[in-house]
Amino acid sequence: MGQLDGHHALVTGAGSGIGAAIARALHGAGARVTLTGRRAEPLEALAGELGSGAQVVSGMDVTDAAAVAAGLEKAHAGFGPVSLLVNNAGEAPSAPFEKTSLDLWSKVINVDLTGVFNVTQAVLSDLKARGAEKGDARIVNVASTAGLTGYAYVSAYCAAKHGVIGLTRALALELARKGVTVNAVCPGFTDTPIIEKAVSEITEKTGRSREEALSAFTRSNPQNRLVKPEEVADAVLWLAGRGAASMNGQAISISGGEVLGG
Repeated sequence: MGQLDGHHALVTGAGSGIGAAIARALHGAGARVTLTGRRAEPLEALAGELGSGAQVVSGMDVTDAAAVAAGLEKAHAGFGPVSLLVNNAGEAPSAPFEKTSLDLWSKVINVDLTGVFNVTQAVLSDLKARGAEKGDARIVNVASTAGLTGYAYVSAYCAAKHGVIGLTRALALELARKGVTVNAVCPGFTDTPIIEKAVSEITEKTGRSREEALSAFTRSNPQNRLVKPEEVADAVLWLAGRGAASMNGQAISISGGEVLGG
């Protein structure tokens, strides 16, 4: 028996990186997992790896409430009501503030913050019903250390992730007596395809070595390394379990001890 037997977990942005690691962890603990995202190919590959107890809902653009509703209908058809929601979908383009266009700003806010709103609102009735029945419904939002402090050249991302943490704390209070907990995990720079792409772009544009480019992301971590996606997934797995029933409204930094603004 796994600790999450009987749960239906829905993970947004599950195709790679942190989302895929979270899906693996939840599935390994016994949850049935709905893998959602815009692109089918990576989701299908992960579902093939996980096997029974995993299903794919592609084309689920978190910025589109209609697409979210349609995706949730498909998720219900396969595994029934959702009892564990992980809002992971996001993106983190960089630009100096003065070169951040309104289009770029709006896109980041829509994906990273409004997407959390859209999916959570769609799934909330499922979660409240589970909470009333068993008291163990969960929402875990994947925020970032950028939601706890500021970083240069990612102003839109910082604003969005600060918003995710504010939403987490507000919703945690609304649902505190309804058997639903709401928490956020805040990874520092993590070893994902996004970081690998950024390192490649830095080396190409500046001529720096890969090690020099990578140091731009590891220097803020006192352990002088990137966080592993599996480390973030382990934190989510703990928050999803019964042992974390008193954890509510928290924003947990997973950053090797980075000193963050408060």
